[in-house]
Amino acid sequence: MPNVTFQPVDMSCKASGGESILDVALNHDVPLQHACGGFCSCTTCHIHVKSGMEHLEGMEEEEEERIASVDRLSPNSRLGCQARLKGTGDVVIEIMNLE
Repeated sequence: MPNVTFQPVDMSCKASGGESILDVALNHDVPLQHACGGFCSCTTCHIHVKSGMEHLEGMEEEEEERIASVDRLSPNSRLGCQARLKGTGDVVIEIMNLE
């Protein structure tokens, strides 16, 4: 069972394969913004994957196009609503849009 750690809120959450990072956050009351409801129509759930990128499914074209417009873009940027867990490895996430 994968474990997702959210920074800077320092919350560690058990997850299931196939869940998105946004799903994990919502299931554990982690404050990850999601203005569009998780439909890849905005960028409010922008995250940086600090470690465990290999435990996430690859980015699809729609996410690539959307994420190109985010502030603080990095090679480890993902949208939480699109980053789905695969396998059982741990992932560490930095939330980029904390209020």
